[in-house]
Amino acid sequence: MDKAIKTAWWKKWHIWLIVGGPLMVVIASFYTLYLAIKTPDPAIDDYYRKGLEINKTLNAQRDNMAPAQQARNHAATGIAPGKED
Repeated sequence: MDKAIKTAWWKKWHIWLIVGGPLMVVIASFYTLYLAIKTPDPAIDDYYRKGLEINKTLNAQRDNMAPAQQARNHAATGIAPGKED
């Protein structure tokens, strides 16, 4: 009978290959939690007013394109702008 060499489980390299991946994920998640607690997100202030200003800008751009759209439709249909009866 040959003698089995008994060594501790943490001294075997293949166990660290199996345990290493999940262990790194757990460590990374704790580091992410630390960062989330240490540096919270800044509050967004007055987002409603900024949204209204963006809508006004978009409406102004759309209104500026109205003559070009009328001319395009006139060229395609032959109907003069403002003469839709």
